[in-house]
Amino acid sequence: MSIDLTSPDLYFNRELSWLKFNTRVLSQAQDTTLPPLERLKFIAIYGTNLDEFYMIRVAGLKALFKARIQETAIDKITPTQQLEAIHTTLHKEQKIVEATFKDIMKELKTHDITIKTYSKLSDKQKDKVKEIFFEQIYPVIMPIAVDATHPFPHLNNLSFGLALKFQDKKEKIKHGLIRIPRILPRFIKVEHCFVPIESVVDFFSTELFYGFKKIASTPFRVTRNADIEIEEEEADDFMEMLEEGIRARNRGTLVRLELMDWADSELVDFLTQYLKLDELDIYRYKIPLNLGTLWDIVSQEELAHLTLPTFTPKTLPPFEDNSDIFEAIEKQDVLLYHPYESFDPVVKFIQDASKDPNTLSMRMTLYRVGKNSPIVKALIRGARDGKQVTVLVELKARFDEENNLHWAKALEDAGAHVIYGITGLKVHAKIAQITKRKGNRLQGYLHIGTGNYNPSTARIYTDLSYFTTKPEFNIDATKFFHFITGFSDHSSLRNLIIAPTDIKPKLLSMIESEASHKEEGHIILKANSLVDPDIIQALYIASMQGCNIELIIRGICTLKPNVQGVSENISVYSIIGKYLEHPRVYYFKHDKHKYYISSADLMPRNLIRRIEIMTPIIDNELQQKIKQILSLQLQDCKLRWRLKNSGEYKQVECKDKEINNHNILEDYVTKLYNKSQKKRPKYVTRLAKKVKEIKNDNTL
Repeated sequence: MSIDLTSPDLYFNRELSWLKFNTRVLSQAQDTTLPPLERLKFIAIYGTNLDEFYMIRVAGLKALFKARIQETAIDKITPTQQLEAIHTTLHKEQKIVEATFKDIMKELKTHDITIKTYSKLSDKQKDKVKEIFFEQIYPVIMPIAVDATHPFPHLNNLSFGLALKFQDKKEKIKHGLIRIPRILPRFIKVEHCFVPIESVVDFFSTELFYGFKKIASTPFRVTRNADIEIEEEEADDFMEMLEEGIRARNRGTLVRLELMDWADSELVDFLTQYLKLDELDIYRYKIPLNLGTLWDIVSQEELAHLTLPTFTPKTLPPFEDNSDIFEAIEKQDVLLYHPYESFDPVVKFIQDASKDPNTLSMRMTLYRVGKNSPIVKALIRGARDGKQVTVLVELKARFDEENNLHWAKALEDAGAHVIYGITGLKVHAKIAQITKRKGNRLQGYLHIGTGNYNPSTARIYTDLSYFTTKPEFNIDATKFFHFITGFSDHSSLRNLIIAPTDIKPKLLSMIESEASHKEEGHIILKANSLVDPDIIQALYIASMQGCNIELIIRGICTLKPNVQGVSENISVYSIIGKYLEHPRVYYFKHDKHKYYISSADLMPRNLIRRIEIMTPIIDNELQQKIKQILSLQLQDCKLRWRLKNSGEYKQVECKDKEINNHNILEDYVTKLYNKSQKKRPKYVTRLAKKVKEIKNDNTL
C-alpha cells in the first residue's frame, strides 16, 4: 500500500511550530537554575521574537484572510484556523509569561533590585525621579488632545504611550494621548530600582494637560504590519523606493494592541474605536508592556553577576599572537566555531587586506553588518586607497534595510562598486574574497561563513567560518562574484553549490543516495528551520528505506517524526541555551565529501528565492572538528529538546551526568587557549577525547 507523502497529516503548521520555538525560549526563563537576570533576558528575547512574529507572520495571515485565500501550505490549515490557534496559544501563554516575570522579580528583590511604579517609591526616590522628569522628559513629550477638532493621531509601528481620560471644569469627559518616544529610556534608574517611564509620565500627566482632572489612564502599545513590498521590476530608483518602503512600515495595517489588565473599559473602547482591532488581537498585561526593553535592565554592567558569566571568545592557532593571517591560511585551511573561537580573525582578514599595498581586490556580500561595522569601515579604507572594492549590500535584509542603506551610500561615496541586491532574489550568501599580488602571480584568499559579518552577533550566535586558499574554491568564488555583478552563468561552478538553482537539487540527490544504503545510511542536518516539503518528503522516503536521520532544527520544523511506516527513523532535536544556534551543517555518511556548511536553511525562501552558498568541507581535520561538534550536541541533555509526533517538545533528560554543550565548549576552548600560550595544541584531537569522555561509542 503506497503512502501519500503530501497528506496534511504528515506536516506540522509552520506558524504553530514557530510558537513552539518561542515557548522553548520562554522555558529558559522558567529555569530556576539560571541566574535571575539571565532568566529575565529570555523573557526579553521572547518578547522581541513575538513582536517580529506579529509584524510579519500574523500580519501576513491577516492579509491572506482579507484576500479570502483559504489554503496556504501543505498542512492545509486555513489562515482563519491559524489565527485562531495563534491567539488561543498566546493568550494562554501570557499567563505563564506573567507568572515567570513575577517569580524572577521576587528573586531579584533578594538582591535589592526592583521594578516599581512612581507611586510606590520612597519620598527621596520620588524627588530624584521628579527632577529627571522635568529636566529630561517633560521637554520631549507632547500632550495630544483627541476630540472633534483634534483627530486621533497616526501611531507608528511599535508606538508606546499613554491613553488618558480627563474631566474639565464643567465635568465634561475629554480624551488624550501621550506618546513616549524611543529616544527616552524605558526605565528610570534610581539606585537599584527601575521605574517604568510610563508610570512617571502618568503621574505628571496633569502637568501636560494643565487644568484637567485625570479620571483614568492606561499604557498601550500598537503593532503594525511591517513587511515591505517593493515591485522591483517597476523601480526606476530602487534605493528611493526602498526608503519609501521603510517609511511605509510605520503606516502598515494595525495587527495588535497591548495594554494593561486594569485598563478602564471606557478608555479601551476609546482606543479600539479608532484602532479598529479584533478583540482577539488585544492583549491585557499585568506586567510592564514592551518585554523586549527588559534588555535595558539585563545589560546593566554593575548587575553582570546576576547573569551567566560572560565568555570571552578565544583566538587559537594558527591565528594567535597577531600573526600574519594570510600566511596562516596559505599553510592550511582553517575552520572557526564562533563564539567559542573569536570572530576577530574574520575582521582582521578584511582590515589587514585593506591596509596591504599588495591587495588588488576585495569582494564580499553583506547582509546584516551592524551599526558600527569595523568590516565596512575597512572596506571604505580599501576603496579610498585605490583597491578594487566590490560589495553586494543586500538592501532587502528585513529590519536592517535602513542600516544597510546607510553603509551602501558610504561605500559608494568612498569609491567602492556597490551592488544593491538582485531583482527578485535576496542575497543571503556569506562570502569574502581577497586577491593579492605575490611576486609575479596572484593569490586568492577566501572566507565563507554560515553567519553574518557582524562582530556583535558573532558573540552570541554560534556559527562556522571557513578560510581557504584552495585554487578550485577561489575560481568558483570569482565566478560567483561575476555572476552577481554581471550576467555570467554560475552553472559552471564545480565546488561551491549555489541557490536558487543548485543547493536544493544537490541536497535531494544526496538524501536519495544516502537512502540507498538503507540501514547503513546516516544523515545529520543542522539548521534553523526545516519547512521545504520536497526536502521533507525525501527524508520521509529515506526513513522508509531504513536510513538513520538526525535533525538538529533550532526553530520551525514542519516534518512530523516517529510516524509509523513513514518517519520512524527520524529524530528531531532543538537546542536552546545561552547562545543562539545558527550554523547550517549537513552530513551524509556515504557522500564523497560528507560534510557541508551553508548559509541556507531548509526553507523554500532560502532554496528557491535567495542566493545562498553551500560549501563542502574537504580537509580531513576540519571534517573531524565538525564531527565532534555534532556528536557533542547530539549527546547534550541540558539544552536539547526532542520533538514528538504530537508536535510537543520534551526536554531530554540527563541520566548519568549533565551535558551542556555550550558550557563544555567554553571550558574546552579556554583550556585549549591556555595551553596555546605554551605550545600549539591540536583542536580536533583534544575535542575528540572530550567527546569520548562523554560517550564511548562514536555515533558518527
